[in-house]
Amino acid sequence: MVAKKKTKSKVKAKTAKKKTAKAKTASKPKTKTKTKTKAKPKKAPAKSKPVPKKPAPKKPAPKKPAKPPAKPKPAKPAKPKPTKPAPAPKPAPAPKPAPSPKPAPAPKPAPSPAPADPQAASGYEVVGTNDAALFTLKAHRGEGMTLLAMNWKTGQPSNDFVGFAIEYQEPGGSQYYALSNRLGFLGADGKVDDTALSTLKSPIQKFRWVHFPSNANLPGAFNYRVTPMFMDASSNLTPGAPQQIAIALARETYPGVASVNFTRGFVSSQAFVDHYLTKGSTTVNDLVATPANKGLDFTSTRTDAQAAYAWMGFGARAAILALLDAAVADTTAQVRVVAYDFNLPEVVDRLVKLGSRLKIIIDDSKGHGGTGTAETEAEGRLVASAGRANVLRQHMGSLQHNKTVAVSGTVQRAVCGSTNMSWRGFFVQSNNALVLTGKTAVDLFFAAFDAYFTGKPNDVAGFGAGPATAWNDLGLPGIDAKISFSPHGAASAKLQGIADDIHTGTTSSLLYSLAFLYETKGPIRDAITTATQDSKVFVYGISDKAVAIDVQDPNGNVTPVFASELGADAPAPFKPEISGGMGTRLHHKFIVIDFDKPTARVYLGSYNFSGVADTQNGENVLIIKDRRIAVSYMIEALTMFDHYSFRVAEAKAKDKQQPIHLATPPRNPGDAAWWADDYTVAHKIKDRLLFA
Repeated sequence: MVAKKKTKSKVKAKTAKKKTAKAKTASKPKTKTKTKTKAKPKKAPAKSKPVPKKPAPKKPAPKKPAKPPAKPKPAKPAKPKPTKPAPAPKPAPAPKPAPSPKPAPAPKPAPSPAPADPQAASGYEVVGTNDAALFTLKAHRGEGMTLLAMNWKTGQPSNDFVGFAIEYQEPGGSQYYALSNRLGFLGADGKVDDTALSTLKSPIQKFRWVHFPSNANLPGAFNYRVTPMFMDASSNLTPGAPQQIAIALARETYPGVASVNFTRGFVSSQAFVDHYLTKGSTTVNDLVATPANKGLDFTSTRTDAQAAYAWMGFGARAAILALLDAAVADTTAQVRVVAYDFNLPEVVDRLVKLGSRLKIIIDDSKGHGGTGTAETEAEGRLVASAGRANVLRQHMGSLQHNKTVAVSGTVQRAVCGSTNMSWRGFFVQSNNALVLTGKTAVDLFFAAFDAYFTGKPNDVAGFGAGPATAWNDLGLPGIDAKISFSPHGAASAKLQGIADDIHTGTTSSLLYSLAFLYETKGPIRDAITTATQDSKVFVYGISDKAVAIDVQDPNGNVTPVFASELGADAPAPFKPEISGGMGTRLHHKFIVIDFDKPTARVYLGSYNFSGVADTQNGENVLIIKDRRIAVSYMIEALTMFDHYSFRVAEAKAKDKQQPIHLATPPRNPGDAAWWADDYTVAHKIKDRLLFA
C-alpha cells in the first residue's frame, strides 16, 4: 500500500487595488495521517492542515502605485488572463496519486440559468438557482471581495469529486477568467505542473473560497461560475453542472452613508513574499519605518514603494487619505483629529495643509510623550501650521486611544475604527476603518472632541459624566448604528452590557478579532469562553497571541487562532515568510454576533473591550445592527482565521517539510476523499452548513 502524502490546500490571496488585484483563497490541508487534516473551513486543526494563506496580486503591478480610492479592496492584477488569478484550495487526505492528472480542459459546463434576478445581485447574499447542479452556491458580499460557499445538495459527494473550478466575469465583460490555485495534482514524475494551476485543471478542494477581483469597485454585478470537477481512473477531469450567480461589490458598503474598510495586514503571507519582500531580506525595514520614533523622517528608496503601500494599506489607507484630501480641498471644512500612534508622513503632511482649520489631540502616554518621539515631533509641526491653541497632548486616565478624523464643511464625514495613523497601523497590522457620512454622525464626533479638548486636563470624571458616553444614534439612514465615547463613568459603563449580549444574546455564531485578548481578563473574555464551550454556537476567533480558552468538548468549537508565519522549513510550494517585526499584527477590535440572522450585529471601534478601555482611556465603541455590515466583518474574520490557522498548524506539525499538493480520488484501501473531514469533523460540518 502506498504511503499517503500530506496534502494541504492553499489559501486565500488578498490583492491590491486597481490593477494590483488578486484572488483571495484559502485552502484546506490534507494531512498525512488521518484527522489532522483540515478539510473544510478555515480552522486548521492540528496536523497538517493547509488552509489559509493570502497570496497577492498575480502580478505586483508596481508600476502603477494604486492609489486606493475611497474604499476599495481590490484584488487581482491587471486584467486577468483567462486563467490566472489567485491561489489555493484545500487538501484532502492524499492518497498516492495515480499518473499525472492529465486534466482535459473540461468541456464547457452545461449552461446554467441566467444569474438570478438583477436586484438580488445588489444584495449582500446571492444564491445559485441551477436545479441541475449537484451542489448549492451562496455568494456573500465583502469589501471588495466575495465569499463563495458551496455545499452538496444531497448526502455526500462521490469519491471521484476532486474540487471546484471557479471562474468570474467583470461587470460589462464578455469573458470568464478562471481563478488560479497555488496547489496542483502531482504528475507521473512526482511534481506539480506549474502551468496547470487554473482551477479548471487544479480545482479548489474546499467548500468555501474568498475572491478579491481586480477592479472590485466597478459598478454593476460580477458574475461567478462554479463547477464541480470529477476525476476518473486515468486522472482525466470532467466538469459537472455549474452554479452561476451575479453579485455587485461596489466601492462603499452603503454608498453615501457608511463604508467599511480594511488594511491588508498580511506581510506574513506568500503574496507579500512573492511581490514585495526584497530578496534575501527578513524584514520590512526598507518599506516601513523602524524604529517608530523616526517615522516622520523615513522615506523608502524602493521604486515600487507606492505600489507596495497601496497593496498593504488596502481600503483603510485609501479611505483615510481620501477623507483628508477632501478636507484639504474643501476650504470651508473644519477638521478634528484624535491620534494615538502618530508617525506617518502622508497623514501629517496633509494635516499641515489644513492650517488653523485643524484641531488635534495627540496621545502623550508612555512611549508617545516627551522628547524624541514621533508624536512630539508631529506636535511641533502642527503647532507651526495650526497654532498652539489648536494642538493638545492628552492621555486621559491611561491612554488617549482614539483614532478618529471628523470633517465638517461641504464634506460631512468621519472615520473611526482600529487603524492608527502610523506605519504599522497602515502597513503591517490587520485593522479596520469605518467611514460615516452625515451631519448627525459628524456632530457627535465634534461634540466628543470638544469634551476631551476643553476643561481640565485629562478630566476622566468630567468626561465620564457627559453626554458623549451614552449610546448615541449616528443618524445613518436605514442603519441602526450607535456610538459611545469613553472614559465612561460608573453609570455609563458599557463593558458588562456587551459581555451580557455575547453571553445571552448569541444564538447562532460568534466571530471576533480582538487584539490583546490573551492578556485581557474580565467580562468579555468570560463571555467568549462560555460561547466557545457552547456546542449550539459556532465560534471562530483571532487574537494577536495565543489565548488560553479551554475547549472541553472535542467535537465542539476550536480555540482562537493567533498570528504566525511560515518559517524556514515551510513545505513546498510555500516559501518562508517574515513576521513583520516586533509588535502586534492582529490589531482589530470587533465582535460579530449572529451574522446569519436578522438580529446580526457588530461591536467595533478603538475600544479593546477591557476595563481600562471602558473607564480610563479615551476610546470609541460602536454597535451596528445591520446584516450587510455584519457580513463584511464576518468575511474579514474568516480570511484571517483561515490564513493564520494554517500557519499555526504548520508550526506545530512534525512533518513540516513534506510537500503539499491536491488529493486525487481514493485509490487504496483505507484512503479517504479530500472532503471526508468536512462530513465527519464536527466544527467543519458546522462551517460547511453555516456559510453555504
